[in-house]
Amino acid sequence: MQALQFLINTVFNLFLMVVILRFWLQLARADFYNPFSQFVVKATNPIVLPLRRIIPSIGSIDTATLLLAYLVALVKLLLLQFVIIKGVVLPDSLLWALMVVVKEAFSLLFWILVIRALLSWFSQGNNPIEQVMHQLTEPLLRPIRRILPPMGGLDLSVLVVLIGLQFLNVLLSDLFRGF
Repeated sequence: MQALQFLINTVFNLFLMVVILRFWLQLARADFYNPFSQFVVKATNPIVLPLRRIIPSIGSIDTATLLLAYLVALVKLLLLQFVIIKGVVLPDSLLWALMVVVKEAFSLLFWILVIRALLSWFSQGNNPIEQVMHQLTEPLLRPIRRILPPMGGLDLSVLVVLIGLQFLNVLLSDLFRGF
């Protein structure tokens, strides 16, 4: 039973991260021709393109990709409920699916920031993945750098964002604990 739960969680969370990454890449206007961006687009196109025929974008917001992220989270929750309690509680799952998307987006941002920080110590700056991570995170880090300049060559903006993410995770957990 636990093995099946682990498999469902892992597969759905990984795909959800890719879907969220697609939305984020579009929002940040990251380099579409980067190999990493191409992987994300090709992995999600089979589902996103048919959804776009039904659900139009609102301005620069790709609502089809957002809906796909929500549906992936919802199906994950429903499958886990079916495996664990042999039934489905749909009304609760509708709200929890939104929470899963938000928490997974925070988790994705956390890991991208950590990977970007680690790559900055070792990389020469020619890595395509590092370029995309820079494009994704720079809009979040730039305002913090204006307020908190580098100290002795250390960029503390990543640490500030990581602390902020942790605060938001704890806040969301507190707000939805009673639900």
